This record gives sequence, structure tokens and C-alpha cells, in this order.
Amino acid sequence: MTKAEAVQILDRLIFAETDPEDWVQDVWGLSPLLGDGAARLFDAYRGLIECCPPEQLENFVQTLLTAQMPD
Repeated sequence: MTKAEAVQILDRLIFAETDPEDWVQDVWGLSPLLGDGAARLFDAYRGLIECCPPEQLENFVQTLLTAQMPD
């Protein structure tokens, strides 16, 4: 799994079918205060992805996917 694939999977897990930037705008539309927090959270999320080594990111995504599988 490439880093780009891992990011796509994480985006789908977190934001469902919504584009992450659209999600921030949707939250902002509901409440500017919550929207500001959503924007900061999204920036932190992207920052963590950028500094995370690809192998660790892949392992994290695999763990999340495994946890979501029904028994």
C-alpha cells in the first residue's frame, strides 16, 4: 500500500464520501466556531500524515481496517 492509498483509505474512513475540504466547509456553514475547530483538526490530520513514516501509516490503516471487519 502506498502512502497515497493509505491517505485515501483514511479519508474515506473519517469523512465517508465527503471530500475532506468540503467537510470543513460544511461544518463551518453549521457554526463558524465549530468550523474553525474542524479546519484546525484537518490541518493537524494532514500534518500528521506528512510526518508519519509510510510503514507506520500503512500499519495504522491496516489496524483500523481490521478493527472494522465484522467477526
